[in-house]
Amino acid sequence: MSTRLYKFEGAGNDFLLAVEAWADRLNNEPDLVRRLCDRRRGLGADGTLAVEAVGAGRVRLGYRNADGSVGAFCANGTRCAARAAVELLGCASKLVVETGWTEVSAEVSGSQVSLTIPRPERAPAQPEIAALEGASPWTVVEIGVPHLAAETRGVSELDLAEVAPRYRHHPALGAEGANVDLYEITDDGTIHIRTWERGVEGETLSCGSGMVAVALLVMASRGSDRVELLPRSGDRVAVEALGEPPRCATRLTGPTRFVATIELSEDLLGDL
Repeated sequence: MSTRLYKFEGAGNDFLLAVEAWADRLNNEPDLVRRLCDRRRGLGADGTLAVEAVGAGRVRLGYRNADGSVGAFCANGTRCAARAAVELLGCASKLVVETGWTEVSAEVSGSQVSLTIPRPERAPAQPEIAALEGASPWTVVEIGVPHLAAETRGVSELDLAEVAPRYRHHPALGAEGANVDLYEITDDGTIHIRTWERGVEGETLSCGSGMVAVALLVMASRGSDRVELLPRSGDRVAVEALGEPPRCATRLTGPTRFVATIELSEDLLGDL
């Protein structure tokens, strides 16, 4: 069996991707995922993507976080999977990706990939969690996975590693907690956003579902139908409302990169 994997990243969110036989291994072997995603003793990634063709213009995506846990949805991962489906599996540029959350329509135009993301199943809610000093009240928005979001000042200077973990595991969020998104809107309307992701248990350079969650809140408060977000990576991403925010479908558009083709060694795989 081939030991070939591919490295992709979407707006700074990086993934190890497999097709064919190795897709099955990534879907079913959390120990393997943890080893591959280790940034010192493995290849390093925020998660893994297992991509399988299931019909004309349709692929199935299995996503695992870096800690081996299954994630219902990863928007940047889905964008990368769509590009891989076109370039590695020969799919058309317009396709459907079956995720653990729902079916998502995708359109690939070179390195730019857009997703049409269904509206949140529940309206945004404000849990009983004390707000950060100088920040807006916390709001939970679910885009396949839960996001706890708040607007604050000086987001780029914030010590996220000190702030985020105590909210990510807050009892009001239930046993699995939530991703934590803090954002700031600058004078030109750009949303600067930072995200602490569960399953990675650290800050990622970008989180697609987090950007959609925050964009819905901002568009609802400002009466707009399109915003641009600037995650930690510095790659601009656009979110458009396809209805009335904050509970509507959206179109998420941003860059992807095909980083490398990787042939795994027996030293890395060890006894797995």
